[in-house]
Amino acid sequence: MAGADAPVPRCTCNVGNLATCSAVNEGAPTNRAMRSYRPHGSLARVLYDKQRADEQLEAYDKTQWYTVEKTKIREDLLRLWVPLGAGAQHDQPDKTAEVFLMKSIERSDSLPLQAWHSLARSALSWFISRTSINGLLGRGSMHVFSCEQFQKLMNVSGFSGPWHSLVDLGAGDGATTAHVANLFENVYATDISAPMRWALAKRKFTVLDVEKWHETGGRLVVALVLPFSPYVEVGERGDHKPSEYLPVKGNGLEGQIASIVDRVFAPLGLRCLVWSKLPYLCEGDLGQAYYFLDDVVFVLEAQPESSRYSASEWTDTGPTGQGAERGQATDGHVQQEYNTDAKRCTICNILCAQCG
Repeated sequence: MAGADAPVPRCTCNVGNLATCSAVNEGAPTNRAMRSYRPHGSLARVLYDKQRADEQLEAYDKTQWYTVEKTKIREDLLRLWVPLGAGAQHDQPDKTAEVFLMKSIERSDSLPLQAWHSLARSALSWFISRTSINGLLGRGSMHVFSCEQFQKLMNVSGFSGPWHSLVDLGAGDGATTAHVANLFENVYATDISAPMRWALAKRKFTVLDVEKWHETGGRLVVALVLPFSPYVEVGERGDHKPSEYLPVKGNGLEGQIASIVDRVFAPLGLRCLVWSKLPYLCEGDLGQAYYFLDDVVFVLEAQPESSRYSASEWTDTGPTGQGAERGQATDGHVQQEYNTDAKRCTICNILCAQCG
């Protein structure tokens, strides 16, 4: 009989009651939350996870990139704060950052390009570091600040142009250097990675020897990711751990700023003139459209040898010329590290704007 051959409706959503199962009874009320879809194929899972990650990036409050919790910043350091965001509240990405994000999203969404990068990385990772792989493939570009943001930092620090020379240490592929190169007569750059040095040469920058870059004078611009968590890609140790210590203490980004200024810069004879916060943006991949970290940018000035001071003696000179003693915290001391195996600072990328 025809009725005997008719398929028997079966509940596939674990409701257990065909009368209330919306999967087999369109008229039945839905009394359960549908399970979120999860693809099973490898590529489908990658694309699904990327879509979810990109949705989270789209919903992320980007004002956090350009703001700090001022109540957690010491008063003398708060006077040196310079907001670099765009918009009325100075807390939005500027045009240069928006262009970088747009290009990164486009490249991240290119499946053939990302498939090629993934295959090449898998093969090359046996022989060279990830940074060198990025240099060979022309991927993983970084963005910190625009030309306008750099000029603002320099002007507020009392170091107006025209400028003679720029030295960028840890320049990578030179993308960030290129934003400010037109402000200088001569541009010098270097990187620990040979493929990155090739990329710098393609941009017509003068590539310096990693160990012979130093000259005195000008301003030192240090972009440092906080909270501080060092990772050494190239060095004598094989575990990516640093070989020397930095005396950084404090919790969170705001809690470590004073420690960096007092315990790292001051003993080296470096005085903080201004500082700000920017997103450290990186081109994305099949994982998500782009990546970011919180970068604190310090503009420093070298003090004469005779006027250098220890961290405990460092004072800030206010508008009246009176020295205000910096508070000395006595809570637990957390040791952080950085690497000097390569004879250069690797706690951050450094832009040294020299007066020549």
